[in-house]
Amino acid sequence: MSSQTFYADAVLFDMDGTLTDSISAVEAAWGKVAQDIGEDPERVIAATHGKRAIDNLAEFKPEIKAHEMDAAVTEFEETILYFADAYNHHGPGSRRGSEATSVFSEATPALTPESSEPSSRNSTSSAPSHRSSFLSQVDSAFRMSSVPEYAPTFDDDDMDIAHNEIIASELNSEAKVVEDVMEAWEIEAGSVDRSVRILPGVKKMLDSLPQGRYAVATSGAKTYAFGCMTRVGITPPPVTITADDKRLKAGKPAPDPFLLAAKCLGYDASKCVVFEDSPSGIRAGVASGATVIAVCTSHERSKIEGCGAHYIVENMDFVTCEVAEHGRLKFTIVSA
Repeated sequence: MSSQTFYADAVLFDMDGTLTDSISAVEAAWGKVAQDIGEDPERVIAATHGKRAIDNLAEFKPEIKAHEMDAAVTEFEETILYFADAYNHHGPGSRRGSEATSVFSEATPALTPESSEPSSRNSTSSAPSHRSSFLSQVDSAFRMSSVPEYAPTFDDDDMDIAHNEIIASELNSEAKVVEDVMEAWEIEAGSVDRSVRILPGVKKMLDSLPQGRYAVATSGAKTYAFGCMTRVGITPPPVTITADDKRLKAGKPAPDPFLLAAKCLGYDASKCVVFEDSPSGIRAGVASGATVIAVCTSHERSKIEGCGAHYIVENMDFVTCEVAEHGRLKFTIVSA
């Protein structure tokens, strides 16, 4: 085995695919978007990886108005977290087992066949509870739109009563259809374990870094970013740059997220290390002037070799960090 050593002042981490693995849940959510718009899920999933949801939704759902985008991003990211938790809430991983639960208590969109398989990343488990608003909103909207404001129009009281009974019966039938659809979605989402996981070597790396010397710069907005990290026991650092940060002019592959993270830490980005997994993120790190370590946790090595990373490793198990005598961070890259 051989090793290479270099020094830096601070570390800038990407999140998903670098610290955490929620790719199965993310792909299921983008598969749902693809289904909604009649696009090929594989194409949508490939096009969206490593980019901000706001940019992806603007591309694939251009009908979303500017003033609606923040809410759309939040709803989308709640959907990701629902998929991440569904197996442990409604599937074989559920502690409730076969106990009856209300189909209105949590929510999930439909899956596509292409997005139903779990990730093959090597990672470890996690997953506290999350409650999504997706289907509860559908149910509320249905109920509000389905209940008519009925005023009697019959002179005969018996006819009036009969008419009301017919309306009530129709509403009950429609409500049962919605309930059955929700239950089917719930079961389908819970059939595959898409739990968020912490990736190999991450805990060791984070534990080796002094406070104030690292940040997270992610293409996820706050709902998703904080939801993923807390699910695997990572405390989001004080400097966590999310996609909905209004100070950002552009997301990855632009260097803006990493430049802002370095600035908030008080260091020059050129003296920082960036850990990334996606082609767009690697390019963003390179453009920021940082030393980039690419991890092969979401893409094959051949897919990221041409993106400019200074080092490519299988995962963070192959990188160590310690504080040197002069206070800088000493990194050692181990190659097999």
